[in-house]
Amino acid sequence: MCLGIPMQIVAIDRYVATCEAQGVQREVSLFMIADTDLAVGDYVMVHVGYALQKMTHQDARTVWDLLDHIIAAGAA
Repeated sequence: MCLGIPMQIVAIDRYVATCEAQGVQREVSLFMIADTDLAVGDYVMVHVGYALQKMTHQDARTVWDLLDHIIAAGAA
């Protein structure tokens, strides 16, 4: 199973962004969406170190809510 994680861009340096999700920061390649207009504060879906698509804050929040429910169900 593949899992994409929504992350917020906190810095951009050409084709690499520093992204953050729930207090964890990672370097993320923007190469696969290089033609997308991105800025600090935007949200992207990240899979194995690559941003796959830009997403809205609401979409990112929805995914995190679903992931929280899955984690809670697994802990029960």
